[in-house]
Amino acid sequence: MVVNKPKVKAAKIQEPIKEEQTKSCSRVPFCWPLMGMGLATLVVVLDQISKWVVLNHLMVPPHTLPVTSFFNIILAWNRGVSFGLLSTSSPYGPWLLATIACGFIAVLILWIWQAETKMMAVAFGLVLGGAIGNLTDRLRFGAVTDFLDFHALGYHWYTFNIADSAIVVGVALILLEYLKEVWSKNKKQRT
Repeated sequence: MVVNKPKVKAAKIQEPIKEEQTKSCSRVPFCWPLMGMGLATLVVVLDQISKWVVLNHLMVPPHTLPVTSFFNIILAWNRGVSFGLLSTSSPYGPWLLATIACGFIAVLILWIWQAETKMMAVAFGLVLGGAIGNLTDRLRFGAVTDFLDFHALGYHWYTFNIADSAIVVGVALILLEYLKEVWSKNKKQRT
């Protein structure tokens, strides 16, 4: 008589966790785009909240609100791009700039997902958040709400907002990363 033995599956031995699996998000390339997109979202939220506070509480009615001897909060409408460049009074101007901004936003999203370093993902996220924040204003009001006014010795810098600040910091980080890469390549060529 033949006795059929029940088939026993071998116990699956759990492999030890590899070092790559325990690394933090700062070293895992997939997390970089998520970090960039999260930062973009944070910039948009802070930008829109600050503009809402200025429009609905601080500037009713519009006036100059001195904060320090070199900084005021004022209300300015920017019908151009950053720092008033390409300003136009044409009724089509806001729509043209909004269309260009939408294309730029699509490119930035692509760049965030292709970022090769954490710094680039953060930089593109800052620029993306600033672009979306200003696009939101352009679509809502036909112009961007600016309110930060720095001045010294009677000279005023361009009035700007949190979105503009994020764009400037993001572009500066992109330039720093590029210069770091160039410096590294030059250093390798010398050795």
